[in-house]
Amino acid sequence: MIPLIILGLLKQQPNAYGYELLSLMEERHYQYIVNFTKGSFYYNLQQLEEKKLIEKVDIVKQATDREAQHYRITQLGEIEFDKLMYKFGVKSEYINLSFYGAMLFAEDYPKDKFQQIIQEQIAECRKKITLLERSIKQDQGLPVHFKQMLENSRAHHQVNLAWFEDLLKE
Repeated sequence: MIPLIILGLLKQQPNAYGYELLSLMEERHYQYIVNFTKGSFYYNLQQLEEKKLIEKVDIVKQATDREAQHYRITQLGEIEFDKLMYKFGVKSEYINLSFYGAMLFAEDYPKDKFQQIIQEQIAECRKKITLLERSIKQDQGLPVHFKQMLENSRAHHQVNLAWFEDLLKE
């Protein structure tokens, strides 16, 4: 999934440099779509370059005298982008929360401890909803489909929040 995101961002931001792409992923809260770290991002960027799906455009000296590698998507990268769009676009997976595993054994766990777990889920869910709402409100030229995806994700978290709150009442 990270290669798709990098290629897609380079289509949106031609000649961007690595750190700029990583910053966009963080600003847009792409961690809700895919787990990534700085290391996994740069590893995938390097792999895309080695496969000639992206290429360096030039080296530009920054004000801090650091060199920044600017990248663009290649013709092979465009083909790969199309393949990845289809591959991930047709996938439909069940929503799978780790919490579901804990729910299987809720009756075998002390009620007060399980309620504490639920409280932590509620706090996390509220935090995610707040971040998603902030992203939706900022709307700094977000692509329409991405904004709709954020709204859909918020709706899922709101459903989960209501469920967690109901579990506390039991």
